[in-house]
Amino acid sequence: MQILFQLIFIIIVIAAVFLFSKKIGEIRRNILLGRDEAINDNKNLRWKNVLLLAFGQKKMFRNPLVAVMHFIIYAGFIIINIEVLEIAIDGLLGTHRIFAKPLGFLYPWLIDAFEFLAVGVLTVCIIFLLRRNALHVKRLWMKELNGWPKSDANYILITEILLMSFFLTMNAADTTLQQRNYGEYAQHLTGNFSFSVWLQPLFAHMSNHSLMILERTCWWLHIIGIFTFLNYLPYSKHLHILFAFPNAYYGRLEPKGKLDNMPEIQNEVLYAMQPELAPTDAINETHKKFGAKDIFDLSWKNLLDAYSCTECGRCTAACPANITGKVLSPRLIMMKTRDRAEEVGRNINTNKNFIDDNKTLLHDYITPEELRACTTCQACVEECPVSINPLDIIVQLRRYLVMEESNAPQEWNAMFSNIENNFAPWKFSPDERDKWAEEAPLNLPEGET
Repeated sequence: MQILFQLIFIIIVIAAVFLFSKKIGEIRRNILLGRDEAINDNKNLRWKNVLLLAFGQKKMFRNPLVAVMHFIIYAGFIIINIEVLEIAIDGLLGTHRIFAKPLGFLYPWLIDAFEFLAVGVLTVCIIFLLRRNALHVKRLWMKELNGWPKSDANYILITEILLMSFFLTMNAADTTLQQRNYGEYAQHLTGNFSFSVWLQPLFAHMSNHSLMILERTCWWLHIIGIFTFLNYLPYSKHLHILFAFPNAYYGRLEPKGKLDNMPEIQNEVLYAMQPELAPTDAINETHKKFGAKDIFDLSWKNLLDAYSCTECGRCTAACPANITGKVLSPRLIMMKTRDRAEEVGRNINTNKNFIDDNKTLLHDYITPEELRACTTCQACVEECPVSINPLDIIVQLRRYLVMEESNAPQEWNAMFSNIENNFAPWKFSPDERDKWAEEAPLNLPEGET
């Protein structure tokens, strides 16, 4: 029977790793559908950002209470799963608590630490579940989260609560059987652990055999739950648990107010002001696409941003356009970009190569109305806890809209025309631009000159 369990465990491990690797490979391919962007400068600062922003949750600490809870659930869940290593070895070799003897007196301390983390994760998950579903935090109740996004968050929280409960119950049943000197449990006398000891009275009436079945059931549910969670991540917003680290590393280091200019447009302005600098063969230059229409025109970093989005909504909550009732939601921009990348990925999976589906990110997913509402204030970039830049996608799509489709409101076109002809947004000749200073009356306080 033990050999059968070992074979089942090996099959589960192989299947879980295969499926996870396959999906992550597809996501990597989808991200690399974007155009190339070289990001390899200042590696020391980038690793510092990984430590502070991804693992240390630095930006979250603007709200200390929420930050501490988020850190517990994030770091705690990652660290506690070190214990999965022992479970995996036990499952493969058919052993029980294989690290107990080699670690000696350190082993109970280690499991105790895991139990503290488990209780912390369990408590915070319950609080977050209530916060999402009972407290009506505005950014967590926007209509863009209706359906799957809201359910996704709840599924993850419930799963983590169950996993931590299985872990504590398994320890409580194990230590109870140790005290009863039952079978192989008597070979590893770890002593009681800090929190699971309080569950032992619940099992006092159970027979040894029933208690062993409970312990083994929790053991299997815990490890299967971990592997299920692993394979659920690539389909969930919680993929940021993994992608926050590379996204923090590749985040922009320039000042947040800086926008990337297009050299072609800069040259056009330069040639308009100094025609003698224009190259003689400029007329023969091939047309280059301005801005982005679909995910293929965005950079791979833009697509990594989309897959790293936590859907927390802090960007949308800080967006002045959204606050004033405009349709723009930076969070929704990232969600739609990811949805389009996934749709393109499914197209490639089906056809081996991408077959035009007569859809584009611009228009079919993101509307001109959303793009025009953006003030480029950078509030969304400043607020994101994992270095996502929704504004870069918005600007690139809007550039395509204006420069390739000539699709802009009448007021914008008038301003563009004035800039082109008069080098200013106003309809004044450049030679007369300073006349306002000569003609405007000075309304100085009485007695001042």
